[in-house]
Amino acid sequence: MRKISADWLYSIDSPPIERGVVVVNENGVIRSIGHRGDFDKTELEIHHGLLVPGFVNTHCHLELSHMKGVTDTGIGLLAFLEKVVKLRHFPQDEIQQAIHRADADMYAAGIQAVGDISNQADTFECKDRSPIRYHTFIEMFDFLQEDRSAEIIRDFVRVHEAATGLFAAVPHAPYTVSPGLFRRLNSLNRDKDVTVSIHNQETNAENQLFLEKQGDFLDFYRVFQFSLDDFRPTGKTSIHYALAHLDPQKRTLFVHNTHTSGHDIRTAQAWNKNVFWATCPNANLYIENQLPDYQSFLDTDARMTIGTDSLTSNWQLSVLEEMKTIARYKSYVPFETLLQWATLNGAEALGMEREIGSLAVGKRPGILLLDFDPERQKLYDPQVSVKRLI
Repeated sequence: MRKISADWLYSIDSPPIERGVVVVNENGVIRSIGHRGDFDKTELEIHHGLLVPGFVNTHCHLELSHMKGVTDTGIGLLAFLEKVVKLRHFPQDEIQQAIHRADADMYAAGIQAVGDISNQADTFECKDRSPIRYHTFIEMFDFLQEDRSAEIIRDFVRVHEAATGLFAAVPHAPYTVSPGLFRRLNSLNRDKDVTVSIHNQETNAENQLFLEKQGDFLDFYRVFQFSLDDFRPTGKTSIHYALAHLDPQKRTLFVHNTHTSGHDIRTAQAWNKNVFWATCPNANLYIENQLPDYQSFLDTDARMTIGTDSLTSNWQLSVLEEMKTIARYKSYVPFETLLQWATLNGAEALGMEREIGSLAVGKRPGILLLDFDPERQKLYDPQVSVKRLI
């Protein structure tokens, strides 16, 4: 047994404990939680800082790890997507090396679980061997071409059949998935315990397309030679189209939400009680130099989570760095709130809360030492760091 103590213990699902102690067995399972005064000090590992559970990265594209630095910053989502589609093909050995390196880096950075997008099967071998728990989102899209939806499903069957562990077939985004493909995806997800994710309102052009069939997406579709002749705007923001076609019985994770309003949030939460929201602030800054209005999510009691997106759209895959970015630019979000977004909320979003997300007896959440003093430092201080203890 290891008996680990620090200045504060943040269990997440109960108040912080000053000079708290967590007792962990050889398998990393928590056996008890207490106060330093309840133990013989000679038995304790004592650290300065905060004990917190392992982080949960709810949105990542591990398979794009080989594209670090390939795309420029600040070019906007549509130009970014064009580059990803055109430049993602590298030699397979380079792709595999980058995937394994990124997986190891995430674990070292304290990430215990990841919600990961897969368009191909490139990451599956790594995930099977990784100490990180993965929920794989097998992502599909037909660019709103209804007559291609059956073909798309056939093309992705090999990826779907190769997946192991927890996985679901998911739509890419409202602007790339036809009603027919939505129906086929819904029929594939028979496991009640999976999460479905969808990219949502990452750019204002997405809302423009659905509100009035205007904006930059018209040129985007012309570049890829897909017709929008049959597309009819809904007169509502894009999330309403997604809500009309997603399965309201499934736990659902909306990703990015840079242009999501309070009305959109309330509508989604009325549609399904198991709605979660992933924010990827560094990717938002990398691609479009914008951040969501987090106050709208606080005001609506939205269950926020934190993602990193990919190394194509980020400088690193670190949940702590995402927290730092929010603290730097949106300092009204309290530290304890950010910590909950980064841990328990993420675990609940991926259906893993029975095992990870909080320091609680019986869980195996990983234990991190966060070198941070909330009374004397700002979270975005460069000296704030995280170390994996278990």
